[in-house]
Amino acid sequence: MRQDLTPEQFTELLDEHIGELGLEVRTVNALEKAAIFTLSDLLNSTPTKLLAIPNFGHKTLETIYKKLEAKGFYRVGREPEEE
Repeated sequence: MRQDLTPEQFTELLDEHIGELGLEVRTVNALEKAAIFTLSDLLNSTPTKLLAIPNFGHKTLETIYKKLEAKGFYRVGREPEEE
């Protein structure tokens, strides 16, 4: 869990719609067709599952990872550097 948020704030963040990430409409539509609606849904989706979505490639996946990092969610091995 992100250390800068209370449990309630963290739950609210996980419940945010994927559209709040600032993704392209086409990407949001593709995710919704795959039943991925919230950040929680997205964070629980494997790269393999995401890449199986039609017209969804590595570039789109990388864009999603960058948007998630901006929200404070990092992939294993990509945690922010300590200051």
